[in-house]
Amino acid sequence: MSVMQRYRVRHETVYHYGGSVAHSHQLLHLSPRDSATQLCYSRNIALEPQPSSRREHTDAFGNWVTRLEYDSPHERLEVLAEMALEVRSPPSLDEAASDPWEAARDGLLYSGEAPPAEYLEACRFRMESSYVKLKQAFTDYGADCFGERAPILVGAQALMHKIHGEFEYAPGSTHIRTSAVEAFEARRGVCQDFAHVMIACLRSRGLAARYVSGYLRTAPPVGAGPAWVGADASHAWVSVFCPPFGWVDLDPTNDLRVATDHIVIAWGRDFGDVSPLRGVIVGGGQHRLSVRVSVQAE
Repeated sequence: MSVMQRYRVRHETVYHYGGSVAHSHQLLHLSPRDSATQLCYSRNIALEPQPSSRREHTDAFGNWVTRLEYDSPHERLEVLAEMALEVRSPPSLDEAASDPWEAARDGLLYSGEAPPAEYLEACRFRMESSYVKLKQAFTDYGADCFGERAPILVGAQALMHKIHGEFEYAPGSTHIRTSAVEAFEARRGVCQDFAHVMIACLRSRGLAARYVSGYLRTAPPVGAGPAWVGADASHAWVSVFCPPFGWVDLDPTNDLRVATDHIVIAWGRDFGDVSPLRGVIVGGGQHRLSVRVSVQAE
């Protein structure tokens, strides 16, 4: 039986530029996606100061994007994203009924014939990207999770358990530019790093995996145990292409299969595709950034 949960989310970002910025361009991923399990019925992004131009569209991955341009001097930028939405639980899955991982890998290989549409889409998330390089070390690390003809979802969940158990969640030990290779060598990081490492292990094996950016509910349901890691901030996890089920979301930071406690904002190849707010400025000084996130269940 499907379970539904309603949420109100407030995400406030404030940049203090430490001097006057003469011109800037900003790219925002702060509007949630709609899908079979998620419906946003209210969204708003408030800005101070107001931009000289504002444009909204979807990017190559189907994410909502807000583009801003400022051509007047300003020393501060405030962005307040508020949204209300409902999240429904995905269908129950028997992980042992997923295809052998070798079959999923081979289906993503070029054969000269037109692949099914779902495989063609998944191929975009099989190659290396800016933060996620393909390395033999990643293949070797996940070898004990993907035995001969192991169901792909069984293997992916085993890899998730392994990363969760062997990597230390250590805020401040990495930064937004840390690559999967650096986090893997350090065996520590935050949710962004856990996701990048897991994606690297999957792609290095020839499988398709995408980086998902969003939020985790601030307080877990009654009886669910201690607060999850990554609440009260933007969160990141992994979506794995698991035929015949399609995409299945796994959270290596919290060692769980995603259900109704995660809110999807955007997905892409890695963090670089879905950064909540990034831009280019002319001017300014040593800037300070503050971010506050609240995800409240209704």
